[in-house]
Amino acid sequence: MKFSLFVHMERTSTAQSQKQLYDELVGLCEIADRGGMHAIWTGEHHGMNFTIAPNPFLNLVDLARRTKNVRLGTGTVIAPFWHPIKLAGEAAMTDLLTDGRLELGIARGAYSYEYERLLPGLDADSAGQRMRELVPAVKKLWEGDYAHSGEFYQFPETTSSPQPLQQPHPPIWVAARDPNSHAFAVANGCNVQCTPLSQSDAEVESLMATFNQACAANPTQPRPKIMLLRHTYVADSEADASLAAKEISKFYCYFGSWFNNKRPVSQGLIKELTDEEMADMKMFSPENMRTNNVIGEPDEVISRIKHYEQLGYDEFAMWIDSGMSFERKKASLERFIGGVMPAFG
Repeated sequence: MKFSLFVHMERTSTAQSQKQLYDELVGLCEIADRGGMHAIWTGEHHGMNFTIAPNPFLNLVDLARRTKNVRLGTGTVIAPFWHPIKLAGEAAMTDLLTDGRLELGIARGAYSYEYERLLPGLDADSAGQRMRELVPAVKKLWEGDYAHSGEFYQFPETTSSPQPLQQPHPPIWVAARDPNSHAFAVANGCNVQCTPLSQSDAEVESLMATFNQACAANPTQPRPKIMLLRHTYVADSEADASLAAKEISKFYCYFGSWFNNKRPVSQGLIKELTDEEMADMKMFSPENMRTNNVIGEPDEVISRIKHYEQLGYDEFAMWIDSGMSFERKKASLERFIGGVMPAFG
């Protein structure tokens, strides 16, 4: 089992400056690198202070100069917002600038808030179709002298400029939940990133079953890697775990509100949720978050992750975005590195 950190700048109010949030992100990534984590993942989002991440390649190039060993991954770029030639070139340049440490994660995206601003009329289904056309085209562009005539993209013979340092190319990961995405990833030689979001471990098991079915349906393809992304907090006491559950409950209430795309937004900030409104979002209650997410003292966290390892997951990504203070995130990450990771050899 490999361990990685999934991290963004996150902001629900003007209490913290964006520069401070970035400095804190860097601080967490430096801890992850020094602590021997395998990778750092950061994604792409637009116009949302909740997740400030307009271009993950910029972050990864900067982090390459501040870290030594950790792999640097996009978790994830949003396929419909990229042209294959542009993505192939920018990813390859990032691979060069990070000395071959890039892991390229690609997703169809999920927020209608972003779709209606960058590609009006787009929905999740058509976004998935764009992703399935984009990924093979990027791989061919890295090979070079490739012309494309598809449903969404058309271009004459082109070679990615530059070409990636890693050969034949950086590892590609596809964010997958539904069976079609798993099947596409496995058939195209891509690794799989998956998350149950706020759901219980029954969803973790279901995602692995879907992945195994995709592997069985593609017997000539080598089995790719699969990564589990999970909100995680390593507590120093049960009282600390209970507080974390309340904080992650609030995070998911805001996540759900952004996803529903019905609430006013000003200056990149969603209108503040009241305690009553959050209490009405019962699926995100602190009690559910305490049970569903990986929250607890080190022994409890170890037991949960051991179960995921037994299911067949190759990598566990600690999703640290939570609305918590930097100090609480830092303490949890340090307890994860010092009190959880050693149990896995």
